Amino acid sequence: MKTVKANSAGVWTPTPESLVDTNVGWLMRHAAVDSYGDLHAWSVHERERYWAAVIDRLGIQFHQPYDRVLDLSGGVESPSWFPGAKMNIVESCFSAPADSPAIVYRAEGGELSVITVGELKTMSARVASGLVRCGFTPGDAVAIMMPMTPECVAIYLGILWAGCVAVSIADSFRPKEVSTRLELSNAVGIFTQDVIRRGGKSHPLYASVKEAEAPLAIVIGDDEGVEMREIDCRWSDFLGDADAAPVVVQDPSAPLNILFSSGTTGEPKVIPWTQTTPLKCAADSHFHHDVRPGDVVVWPTNIGWMMGPWLIFSSLLNRATMGLYCGAPTGAEFCRFVQDSRTTMLGVVPSLVKTWRATGATEGLDWSSIRLFSSTGECSDVGDMRWLMEQAEGRPIIEYCGGTEIGGGYITNVLARPCVAAEFNTPTLGLDMVILNEAGEPADSGEVFLVPPSIGCSTTLMNKDHHEAYYADTPKGPNGERLRRHGDQMERLPGGGWRALGRADDTMNLGGIKVSSAEIERVLQTAQGVSETAAIAVAPGGGPSRLVVYVVAAQGHPQDKASMMEHMQCAIRRELNPLFKIHDLVFIDALPRTTSNKVMRRVLRDQFLQQSQLGS
Repeated sequence: MKTVKANSAGVWTPTPESLVDTNVGWLMRHAAVDSYGDLHAWSVHERERYWAAVIDRLGIQFHQPYDRVLDLSGGVESPSWFPGAKMNIVESCFSAPADSPAIVYRAEGGELSVITVGELKTMSARVASGLVRCGFTPGDAVAIMMPMTPECVAIYLGILWAGCVAVSIADSFRPKEVSTRLELSNAVGIFTQDVIRRGGKSHPLYASVKEAEAPLAIVIGDDEGVEMREIDCRWSDFLGDADAAPVVVQDPSAPLNILFSSGTTGEPKVIPWTQTTPLKCAADSHFHHDVRPGDVVVWPTNIGWMMGPWLIFSSLLNRATMGLYCGAPTGAEFCRFVQDSRTTMLGVVPSLVKTWRATGATEGLDWSSIRLFSSTGECSDVGDMRWLMEQAEGRPIIEYCGGTEIGGGYITNVLARPCVAAEFNTPTLGLDMVILNEAGEPADSGEVFLVPPSIGCSTTLMNKDHHEAYYADTPKGPNGERLRRHGDQMERLPGGGWRALGRADDTMNLGGIKVSSAEIERVLQTAQGVSETAAIAVAPGGGPSRLVVYVVAAQGHPQDKASMMEHMQCAIRRELNPLFKIHDLVFIDALPRTTSNKVMRRVLRDQFLQQSQLGS
């Protein structure tokens, strides 16, 4: 991509010369269209041609060819992608030359190291062989709960290689949450690490697995002080012969990964990804993030969240290198890793950018290798995003919004159009959306509904009714289309872009992690002196969401705000996730409710924001 700098207002504008070199420029020529608007329309009206172009462009391997790209005989809620085909997507992850870098890695305080494609393939094969030797069979659910390390990536790919299903569990979860996810997924094994060492401290991880009463655990690490259960085994004893486990070939609809996404109830939705979901990850990164062979893609994330698997597939299917840093991404050491690894695409969560900006973490560093950024997980702050662009000579930011149940994004940016800080400029290719107001009419501001089908969009849930979750009682689209519920609020701007307004339901993103109000309230309700609680997310002045708790105190209990916040924060840290920080606590005499007794959290959000404005 030819260098095109953003102006002081945080606007990056492409030129005809810069567009020629991009992946989306290639697609425009392939589709024989003159404008990006025509290209997006082509991608959603000619779905089979678009996804066939993705398959050919990425060189996806099939053991048995498909009869056609898409069969809609079962309706848009139950599309069949690549009927007749046989495949295992893991084989396409090793299509780059064996001696090319697959992973560039640094542990906190360590040296930069490189894992080649050949080395990663061998390690993945040894994991698959170990699974077979231990008695695991195709279709078995095997969990992973550990940091994003080269071993973690090899484990993930090895599970897929063996025809098993990876279960993604974040290493920040407490034992109760781990146990819940193991039960919901029917996991029969788990890979973990003995301890995590960060900031000079050791954080026990295997201990949480034992407390969760997990099934057979394979434990990575060399801490001799960790006491092992009899049923578990060490990583060095587990690995098998790389030649002993051939790749298991499956149907395109076969599950390969189980992930979890919070809804508006306490139990997370259990979402299976299939063999085709990685194509959505790779296509979004190819055409919207312009990832190319030889690029270095860095996105601080975890295998427990969708961006972990997304990073694996987006890098490897595009023959790029993934950059992994094992440690806290909030400080100067991570920012130096970005420099030293010669990162070309850096993904962020907005709150992370805010921390770098406040602490001067990028001072004195050379980020000139970066061609573009991407931001997801939270609503972006304009000032922070403009600052981020300045760290790499005005390179553009690809805002990226989607979900676990989409396998990627539904709205983002593309280098064929101007990129404005903290704004989106297009729905993703191959997928369309509409914005409807509360009356179900098209509007410039309201709730987002998707126009199915698309590769990546879920068709089943393991613990809930998929139709009820995404399709029941949804309005028709402007042209009578069947619409799929998503739950985000979006605003179309006068200049043609879009801005995210947060969630329409009671789900929130805190530090890039989706969590429901009900999950948080269940934990807060255990605090002493609490009668009722309501958890909301607010973003005064825009930017990342902040957690605010409304509390109805128990009768006769003093309204001590500082003490109550401390006890509630301890409960969240112990029972849910230490990354969730309470921004404010408000005592209230009674929670506002509907006639059916549901808490009106939207009223509380409006009330808090109004009071914040009066106090500013």
